[in-house]
Amino acid sequence: MHTDPTTRLSMLETMLLIRAHERTLAGLAGGGVPGTCTAVGQEAAAVGVVRALQPRDRILTNHRSAGHLLARGADPGRLMAEVLGRASGYCKGKSGSLHVSAAELGVVLTSTIVGGELSLAPGVALAQKMAAGVAGAAGALAVEAGGITAVFFGDGAACEGIFHEAVNLAVTWELPLLFVCENNQWQAFVARRETMPGEHVADWVAGHGIAARVVDGNDVDAVHAAACDAVAAIRADSRPRLLELTTYRQRGHYEPDDQAYVDKDELARWKTRDPIAMLRGRLLAEGVLARGELAHLEQRVAATIAAAHAFATSSPWPELRELTTDVYA
Repeated sequence: MHTDPTTRLSMLETMLLIRAHERTLAGLAGGGVPGTCTAVGQEAAAVGVVRALQPRDRILTNHRSAGHLLARGADPGRLMAEVLGRASGYCKGKSGSLHVSAAELGVVLTSTIVGGELSLAPGVALAQKMAAGVAGAAGALAVEAGGITAVFFGDGAACEGIFHEAVNLAVTWELPLLFVCENNQWQAFVARRETMPGEHVADWVAGHGIAARVVDGNDVDAVHAAACDAVAAIRADSRPRLLELTTYRQRGHYEPDDQAYVDKDELARWKTRDPIAMLRGRLLAEGVLARGELAHLEQRVAATIAAAHAFATSSPWPELRELTTDVYA
C-alpha cells in the first residue's frame, strides 16, 4: 500500500533537492573547492528510511551523508556552507562533508572511517535505552521513551569486522537499533562482487538472530514501507532489525572521479531504474502529480539550491587563531 499522496510528493521533492545539492557540489569540486563523496542514485534509500523516523530518534551516518542530512531537514545553505568550509556551516566550517554532526537534528555524527559509525551505534542505542524514562536528560543524546537509533553504512563497511561486533552487541543487549545497509555495489573503487562471495549482506546476520529484509533501494515507496515496519517492530520489542537496500552509486567514489573503472553498460542499466525517475513516472501515471506541478516543484528545488549556494559562498571563513604554546599549558 502506498503512503499518502502528500508524503510521496514531499519525498520526491526531497530526493530532487538531494540530487541537486550533490550535483552542485560535484560541479564545484576542484580549483580550491573540496571534493565530496556523493550518493547520486541512492536518494530513495535515504529519504525512505529517514521519513520513517521521528524527532526522538538518532542517526549515525557515513561519508555519503548529504542525503540523510537533507532528508532529516538540514538547511541546504548551512550544509553547503559546511562543505565549503564557511563559519555558517553546521560545524562552523570545520568538518567539511565527512564529519558533519547536527545535534538539533538528532544526527550524532558522520564518520569518514569505513564502519566507524557501526562501532558507535550500539553505544548510542544503549544510551537511549538506559536514558528512556530518566527525567531531565540533556544534550545531543537526550531522548524520550521509545526512541531508536538508525545507523547507515555501505556494503564495504559490512565487510569490516566491526559490523559483526555491532550486530552481536545489538542482539545481546536487545538494543533499539536499525541497521541500514545501502548496498550500492561499490566499495570505493572496487566492485562489490570482487569482495563478497554472495549477493546480500542480510544473509550474513542470520546466525546472529537478527531479523533482516532485502528491499529494492531504488523504490522509495518500498523503502519507506519496509522502514516503517522495521521501526514499528523495534519500538514494540526493543530488538534490532536490519534493512539491506539494493541500489547503485551513479557517480564516482570521490569528486572529481572519471569512473574509468566502471562498467559503462552496467551503469547504463542501473540508470534505467533511477530512483527519482521511478517515483516521478509513477506519480505522473497515477495522476498524483501533474506535469505543471512537476515543473513548479523542480523550479522550487533549483531556487532553493541557488539560494543555498549564494548563502554559502557569501558566508565568512572561520576565525583564524594563532596557536601558541599557551594553548597547551
